[in-house]
Amino acid sequence: MHLRSITALAAVLALLSGCASTIDQDGLEQRTAQAIGRSIGQFTISDRTEETGGRINYTVNTRDKAAYRCYLYGATGFQKAMSFGQTPHSDAICTAMVGGQKGPAASGSPGRGAGGECNALLRAAGRC
Repeated sequence: MHLRSITALAAVLALLSGCASTIDQDGLEQRTAQAIGRSIGQFTISDRTEETGGRINYTVNTRDKAAYRCYLYGATGFQKAMSFGQTPHSDAICTAMVGGQKGPAASGSPGRGAGGECNALLRAAGRC
């Protein structure tokens, strides 16, 4: 009887721990650096929250006062166990925040693409 209780408790704890993402801070920084085009160490990560299913939401602030809201999906412990460790973490998806903060759209030439050109999409949005 005692063995059943311990087994049931272990199963519940394993399931609960399987909901949390398994990505570490270094992995989060590497994916963020790639997404925002900055080197590791040129930004800070704050306001990190995790949702069920492995989604991680967080804020990024750079040294030059640019701000981003980012998210990525990290493989949970359960997903890694079921796929024998083969489930990767997603890339970071980041959006520059505007309004008082200097972001990509506010620096350099506003309303221009990365190469400085104005394309049909930017014209339609009234940014050229």
